[in-house]
Amino acid sequence: MGMENSISIDGSQLWSDLMETARFGATARGGLHRLALGADDLKVREWFASTCRALGCEVIHDSMGNQFARRPGTQPDLKPIMIGSHLDTQPTGGRFDGILGVLGGIAVLRALENGKVQTRHPIEVVNWTNEEGARFTPPMLASGVFAGVFTEDYARSRPDRDDITLGEALTQGRQAGAQPCGQHPAAAYFELHIEQGPVLEAEEKTIGVVQGIQGMRWYEVRVMGRDSHAGTTPMTMRADAMWAAARMIDAVHGVAMSHKDGLGTVGIVDCQPASSNVIPGNVMFTVDLRNPSDTVLEAMEQDFRARIAALAEDCGVEAIVSPVWNSAAVHFDPTCVACVREAAEEERYSMRDIVSGAGHDAAYMAQVVPTAMVFVPCLNGISHNEAESAEPVDATAGANVLLHAVLLADTRIDAA
Repeated sequence: MGMENSISIDGSQLWSDLMETARFGATARGGLHRLALGADDLKVREWFASTCRALGCEVIHDSMGNQFARRPGTQPDLKPIMIGSHLDTQPTGGRFDGILGVLGGIAVLRALENGKVQTRHPIEVVNWTNEEGARFTPPMLASGVFAGVFTEDYARSRPDRDDITLGEALTQGRQAGAQPCGQHPAAAYFELHIEQGPVLEAEEKTIGVVQGIQGMRWYEVRVMGRDSHAGTTPMTMRADAMWAAARMIDAVHGVAMSHKDGLGTVGIVDCQPASSNVIPGNVMFTVDLRNPSDTVLEAMEQDFRARIAALAEDCGVEAIVSPVWNSAAVHFDPTCVACVREAAEEERYSMRDIVSGAGHDAAYMAQVVPTAMVFVPCLNGISHNEAESAEPVDATAGANVLLHAVLLADTRIDAA
C-alpha cells in the first residue's frame, strides 16, 4: 500500500480533542451531561462542523439532524465509506461513549489530510442524533430512521420529559437539513467504541474485533395477587404478589445461568399498594434478556415464560408477560470485519474476537450497509457513568485500526 501504510493517527491531537469536547456539558464529577439537541449538544455539534470544515470537509445535516462530514475521493461515482458514532451522552455519562467514535473519525480525516493520502471512495464522519435515548426514547432513533427501522414521523413525535418533541428540538436548534434521512448513500460503515465491558482489560488485549451485537428482548411482567392485612392473613391463605415476584426475579437469574452466554436483568420493580403492613396485591417488574444467538435467545424466552407460569400457579397469583422491545442479534459484514482484523495485525496490536453486549448505531447500519466495529478497553469495564475512563494509548490504537481498516476497505469495496 506504500504511503498509506506508513501513516498513523496523531494520538496527542485525538486526546486533546477528547478533552476539548468534554468542556461541553461537563459535570462536577468529571463526566458529561449532554442530552441530544440540548444547549451543550448544539455547541459540540458546532465544534464538530467547524473542526471538519477546517480539514477541508463539506458538512451537511439530513432531516433527522445527523451530521455528515465528507472528504472527497478520487472516484466521485463511488459511495462514501462512513465512520460514525454519537456525541450525545447519558444524564450522568462519561467522556468516551460514542464520542471516541466520532473524534476517532476526525483523527482519521486528519491523518489522511496530513499524509496527503487520496482514497478512491469519499470518506465521511457521521454524528448520529439521539443515540443514547436519554432525552427521546427509544435509543438509536436517528440511525434507526436512516435504516428504515423507524418512520421519521414516529421519531420526530417522540417527546422528552418537558413534552418537547424531537422534531421541535430539531427545529429550535436549526439542526434539520434538507436531505431526507436515509437517502444518504454509503458503501460501508465503521464504528470505534469503548467496550463498555471488562473483557479486553481483563485479558490485556488492546483491540476487540467485533463480530456482531447480541440479541436483546425486553418484557414487562405484571403479577396480580390480592391486597390483604399483614397481621391477620395466615401465610397459607395469602395471594402475595411480592413473594411470587421475588421468586420470578430469581428465576430470571436462573434462565440466564442455564443458557450459554445468557444474560438476564431485572432493572425496575414497582410494588402496590406500597404499605409496610399490607400484603402487596400488584407488582410490576421489567426483564432484559440477551444472547449473541437468536436461537438461544428464543429458547431463553420460552424457558422464562414457562418458569413464570409455573411460579404463578405455585404462588396462587396471576402473571402476565408483555413484550416491550425486541432487537435481533446482528452479524457484521465478513469483509469489513476482516479489514478490522488485518488492520490490527498490520499495526501489531493484541486482539480478540468479541460480541457487543450493548446496542450501537452500527446495529441499525448493519441492516442497510456492510458494517464492522472496533472496541478498545475502558477502565474496569465501566460505562454510562461519570467514572468512565480510557487510556490515551488505547484511544490512539483504536483510531489507528479504524484508519487502516478504512484504507483496506477503500481497496476492496466497489459498491457504486
